[in-house]
Amino acid sequence: MAYTAIESMRKHLEADFGKGIGPADPYRFGGQENENDLKSAALRFIHDRCEDLRFDREIEAQEARTGVLQGSSIAPNQIPYNMQKDIDRLCLERELERFIDSGTAEDAYNVYYCYLEMFFGSYASSKQMVELLNEYELNGSSLLMKHRDHYSHSVYVFTLGLAIYETNVNYRRVFNAYYGFDAGGEARDSKAANFFLEYWGLTALFHDIGYPFELAYEQVMSYLEANNQHRGEKSLLLAYKNTTVLTELSDAARVRFERLYGKTFHTITEVIAYDITVKLGTIYGFSEGYLMQILDKKPSDPECFNYFMDHAFFSAVRLYRELAEVLNDPERGEEAAADRLSGVHIDVLSAILLHNSLYKFSIAFYKDKSKGKPPLSMDAHPLAWLLMICDELQCWDRTAYGRNSRTELSPMAVEFDFSTCAIRARYLYDEEEKEKMDSFHKAYEAWIAGGRLGKAPKLRAYSDMADEGNSFAADIRRIVDTSLAPLSVSCDTCTANRKNKHMYLSSSSFLHLHDFAAALNGRYAHEGHEDEISAKQLEDEFNALSLEYKIYNINQAKSFSRYLNVIRCFYTDRPVAFELVTAFTREQIERFAPIEHERWVRAHQAMGWQYGTQYEDAKVPDGKDPKQYASSLREQMRCHKLTMDGDLTQEQIRRHYDDLPEAEKEKDWKPFNSMLKLIRKFDGLRIYKLDDEAGEKDND
Repeated sequence: MAYTAIESMRKHLEADFGKGIGPADPYRFGGQENENDLKSAALRFIHDRCEDLRFDREIEAQEARTGVLQGSSIAPNQIPYNMQKDIDRLCLERELERFIDSGTAEDAYNVYYCYLEMFFGSYASSKQMVELLNEYELNGSSLLMKHRDHYSHSVYVFTLGLAIYETNVNYRRVFNAYYGFDAGGEARDSKAANFFLEYWGLTALFHDIGYPFELAYEQVMSYLEANNQHRGEKSLLLAYKNTTVLTELSDAARVRFERLYGKTFHTITEVIAYDITVKLGTIYGFSEGYLMQILDKKPSDPECFNYFMDHAFFSAVRLYRELAEVLNDPERGEEAAADRLSGVHIDVLSAILLHNSLYKFSIAFYKDKSKGKPPLSMDAHPLAWLLMICDELQCWDRTAYGRNSRTELSPMAVEFDFSTCAIRARYLYDEEEKEKMDSFHKAYEAWIAGGRLGKAPKLRAYSDMADEGNSFAADIRRIVDTSLAPLSVSCDTCTANRKNKHMYLSSSSFLHLHDFAAALNGRYAHEGHEDEISAKQLEDEFNALSLEYKIYNINQAKSFSRYLNVIRCFYTDRPVAFELVTAFTREQIERFAPIEHERWVRAHQAMGWQYGTQYEDAKVPDGKDPKQYASSLREQMRCHKLTMDGDLTQEQIRRHYDDLPEAEKEKDWKPFNSMLKLIRKFDGLRIYKLDDEAGEKDND
């Protein structure tokens, strides 16, 4: 049983109410132990390896002594604390599954949301760090010559790492030994997996959060290079000064790191430089002083780095600043925060700092054979090794924003086989681009026949995979040692499938998605009293929910674009010349209410809910409020009178909706007009009606 607290609740309820009563065992995607594709391996890792994730046995014992449950569901104190943690893990598993199927930034958002809620304490505390990366890319990257998505990319990198840990016994052995998990049975393996999930998630999901610093630099440089002027000695340069606002250590942090390392540090870059030197200095022949010289120049002297800015430097120091803030407990003071920053956090930061140009061009000089530097081995720095190989492999399904990037040929999908500790990647290109590929092959063959004079023809990234030496894979082998994870790369074509993107006309910044979900959550409780409710109260009510119910609301907010599409409406956070929708008609709502019911049923099925009414009929213990007791029992049983069991078709769910009493149907449609009023509490987001006739008048 992978979800042990859910299983424990089922046994407890069966003892009280009889067989078959209680939460179902959450299904695992795939079902076959030997399925070693990306999706199966990554989800199997979360489902099977991460048992007892974030459990607290002391709280469990306290609940047993007092009879007071400390876990939240739709309300506080409804379920056991560890059961809530099991459900949180199931949320992460389901949202990662959804992202792998779609690859969209909106589904990447949910993975970030789950991770931050689970390991940072709350999404709200760090949402700007994550959301602004996406905002910068959406709004600023089209000004660049070359740029591709880094938001969904980071979740793909995270997924790849989970799959490699799950399938490669060599990497698991190295990682577990490095962090002291190399002895013990299944419980020890589970602790190692949980540890890996937390710190690999921190490494992978945030390795590119410094990109806004590079984007701003590249935007100006692209403008200066508009007339095909190449950057160099005569380039106007941009630089970042006063970076101590990001790197300076507090007094408490200085004390903490001196305790950890036996040295005095003044900046986080000094700490990371020391850590990297200890790990790699002897292997690659460099000193701590040399590395500090490089790091001191990274933000302020781009001419020393071929006139490029290194986002990895800013990612590492920006994440440090976030960790120092988020880990701070106001009740225990700043020193408490410093005490929670561990050597593993520094491993995360050093892996992020190494993953881009620092390792390649200032440590390993991987393209310079004369220097004879070895590729990075797993055991030298397991997190850095994994980040580098996953970052290089993740080149598929990346939205191109830059002007040149939009015309380049990049793989739209990939098929992985991770069996026998190997990494076999088959990258798939759109068959409609076959003409470009044929032209490349023709030019490449002519280049070989002509004696290989000049530069070889290029068609990024296809040419790197299709040339005779497969330079794509060869470059990766020069960066990281793949002897314990043999790498092979091939490419092919297939028909593009864009339906899985479930994209509609409605769009808004991620800065509003959380607000939209908060308004949706409040639409029942505040119907008829919308003017009396503040935005802060809506947010507080939303933040009081468990992760499961927050995700339900977020996914409903994301589905709303589909509903609006059905009634020829859309939402946006931009001013547009269309009619503002202030209320839905009964006819409009009745069109999308059945679709919302289907979403609700399938969402609850995915989270292991079953049909049942036992919570309504159970005897209420003395002194208990009947309504609250029934609500708590429903959350513990994870059954509901409106959900359905089995492999359902759309038609079956629609008939189920049609057969509902009118009072239940009203719950699906009536509160939506209340939501329209509540959403005005937040700035920016509005709903509009498409009007073909108005559009024709504008054209006239």
